[in-house]
Amino acid sequence: MAVTIKSEREIQLMRESCRILAEVHAQLGEAIRPGISTGDIDALGEKLIRSYGCVPNFLNYNGYPASICVSVNDEVVHGIPSKERILQEGDIVSLDAGLIYKGYHSDAARTYGVGQVSREATQLIEVTRQSFFEGIKYAKAGNHLHDISNAIDAYCTKYGYGVVRDLVGHGIGTSLHEEPQIPNFRQWRRGIKLRPGMTLAIEPMINMGSCYVEWLDDGWTVVTEDGSLSAHYENTVLITDGEPELLTLLPGQS
Repeated sequence: MAVTIKSEREIQLMRESCRILAEVHAQLGEAIRPGISTGDIDALGEKLIRSYGCVPNFLNYNGYPASICVSVNDEVVHGIPSKERILQEGDIVSLDAGLIYKGYHSDAARTYGVGQVSREATQLIEVTRQSFFEGIKYAKAGNHLHDISNAIDAYCTKYGYGVVRDLVGHGIGTSLHEEPQIPNFRQWRRGIKLRPGMTLAIEPMINMGSCYVEWLDDGWTVVTEDGSLSAHYENTVLITDGEPELLTLLPGQS
């Protein structure tokens, strides 16, 4: 499938889809605290998404049973929320969420510390977030896709972290997952040339230990093979004639 170039009308719809998702994420972030269940986070996320007249795009996607992916500690992505899973002081939790607005998808992820977390966990969260911003320095028309990948990898490996190789970012638009695939790890080929109108979900998934992961028996939850902590940070990004536009960040957010 070819990479889609969005029209101005489509870009406006993508902007609104992503703005709503940014609002949802902001409210979910405020709810993170010791004692809340991952099931409660999911229920709140779905309620918020539907309150904006949107549909959660993760719910029932290829059979996924929830609206918000809630991944705790060594869970990399696709953690399944549960009323029995209670967040504890010192945990870290990644929330991956998306929605559909008038047929257009948005996708973003954040990792939070629960209460007071260790210095090492705080650093992992911050390096993962910053690696996204290191990558999008290259998210400009005329550059190549894998310039983004290489910058993310170079930043994280300075800290000795493992950059997950079994999962990648993706294009996004009228489908949740479109071409191109966007690795977060170093590539030896340059990849496609970036063009204005491309919308990309760029999402570093970074482990404190090795890069290796495995899937649990539920068929969804991805965990670090060595049991180390993992963090996830994602935004939907529009390639423009100038600087990239971060569609899933509200003004003043970073």
